[in-house]
Amino acid sequence: MQSGFTHTIDGRGEPSDTSFDVINPGTGAPFAACPDASRDQLDRAVAAARRAFGTWRETTPAERRDMLRGFAEALKGRSKEIATLLTREQGKPFARAQDELNRAFANLEGLLAIDLKPELLRDNERGHVELQYHPLGVVGAITPWNVPVLLALPKITQSLYTGNTIVLKPSPYTPLTTLLIGEIAREHFPPGVVNVVAGGNDLGAWMTEHPGIDKISFTGSVATGKRVMASAASTLKRVTLELGGNDAAIVLDDIDVKALAPRLFWAAFGNSGQICMAIKRLYVHEKVYDALCDALVEIARRVKVGEGFEEGVLMGPVQNRMQYERVLELIEDTRRQDARILCGGEALPRAGYFIAPTIVADIAEGTRLVDEEPFGPVLPVIRFSDVDDVVRRANSTRFGLSGSVWSADPARARAIAQRLEVGTAWINHHVGVEYDVPFGGTKESGIGREYGAQGLKNYTETRAVSVPVLPPMAPMAPAAPTAPQR
Repeated sequence: MQSGFTHTIDGRGEPSDTSFDVINPGTGAPFAACPDASRDQLDRAVAAARRAFGTWRETTPAERRDMLRGFAEALKGRSKEIATLLTREQGKPFARAQDELNRAFANLEGLLAIDLKPELLRDNERGHVELQYHPLGVVGAITPWNVPVLLALPKITQSLYTGNTIVLKPSPYTPLTTLLIGEIAREHFPPGVVNVVAGGNDLGAWMTEHPGIDKISFTGSVATGKRVMASAASTLKRVTLELGGNDAAIVLDDIDVKALAPRLFWAAFGNSGQICMAIKRLYVHEKVYDALCDALVEIARRVKVGEGFEEGVLMGPVQNRMQYERVLELIEDTRRQDARILCGGEALPRAGYFIAPTIVADIAEGTRLVDEEPFGPVLPVIRFSDVDDVVRRANSTRFGLSGSVWSADPARARAIAQRLEVGTAWINHHVGVEYDVPFGGTKESGIGREYGAQGLKNYTETRAVSVPVLPPMAPMAPAAPTAPQR
């Protein structure tokens, strides 16, 4: 069992009186102990962030940029160590863990290239009005278990670059890489600027209701996001919520099946389907339906599923037992429908939380697999014949994170994509956050945006500074002489 992990509070490493086990999903067994933060430790982390905010807010963007870049270089120097730990606690193949770090570093650097300057709203005979962006204070950030590094680093970057300090809580399923990131941060920022505390659901609830936190940035499920918002309302915290998606991809009748099948497959099954923006519903025109189903099944049967350090592995386990059992439950529910399970549909006979990549045909809305977000290695492939009908069906959901349209005619695809009720619509690709493009959801998939200038602005408070144009002052008349005082 690995041990020795500590929280980062006020620039120092700090253990806890209690700990909890971290499970390797590739084996189903504990491999490390994680400190479990107390309420007092959270209070001290928030107090440290509040103290540090007073001086951190006065640093210039250039100074913050330099410190964040130094931090990134230190992380890169230990990237193999971080990726190894990420594979052990999250389960993904080691090569994919390295990819996650590289994408996180690229997003960090890209965010620092955005210059958030005051905006001139008016400069005319009515006066001069400027819109300024000022830091909010202390950000409470809560990250999930699917891509913990890829989500933690942008929250740190956006918080600090805009002049805020941060208290960051990772998922209890994958806390260790984030604790290691906090340890590295101690050497690169003043005490209290970056605080990292690990714990269970109670810790998250304490954060969202804490009066010393000014904003919550949360990525996770819709159900938890609603609780976060309700709790944050008691102190009118600002919130950014990036929540679940049940993304639809619409494949038109003119595609090259052989060319697009691998791209569609990995847009659905990357990270074992555990990506908020992965394809969860694949709508395919009836003219290419059977051919595409066959191509997807052929790919699925070639994919090696296994523990993250195995040679040639392309897909890892479902990250935790609760999600593993939920995905298997959805598959069993699907068996009771009239749908056809073309491949997979079962757990692998080995230790760990492994499910064979599962493709389901002849299924439609009204089934749990289509209507709910499975968040695992299972994909429903849904037949359609009419474009207006498929757009209606794609939009008939409480989710609205992202979606895509696939066609040999980009203009045709673009016209359809414009009708999708989502935060991001892609043409001929799916999945991917870009540092300079705001990302977030509509409907129950979230509030606010991360990334891009708009994402950075979500970490600030606006202030309008107005200077009127005054009429010229008339010359003052000379003062009347006063009688001498006796």
